[in-house]
Amino acid sequence: MLRFAKLGKVYKDGERIVTQGDAGECMYVVQSGKVEIMLESSERNVTLTVLKPGEFFGEMSLFTKSPRSATAVARGKAQVLTIDKKGFLKRIHQDPSLVFLMLKKLSKHIQALNSEVMRLENALAEKEIGPATVSKR
Repeated sequence: MLRFAKLGKVYKDGERIVTQGDAGECMYVVQSGKVEIMLESSERNVTLTVLKPGEFFGEMSLFTKSPRSATAVARGKAQVLTIDKKGFLKRIHQDPSLVFLMLKKLSKHIQALNSEVMRLENALAEKEIGPATVSKR
């Protein structure tokens, strides 16, 4: 969990913090309340996670400058701190252990994605081949 002074912006229930596809050059830390992270498509929205105080999102944009990969919405009243690249680097310089916390979170995220890929691959194989012939790896 990341801890920062309570300087963040307060968002109302249902208010968008970032929108999938928008440009992004900063990350966010949830200071109070909850923030839902979701993927949006024309057919439906898929909730990826709901973040609690101390958790962060949007960190990919600090490194890649690519468009936002998901939408973040306040669930209830939420206070969220915005951190730009300069502020992030300053904070890392002050407390290098923050890098470890971020890498830990990103590693868990990669593990979850790998598990989901395997689950989907197995489901697809069962659908194409049939349950009797699917081999376990």
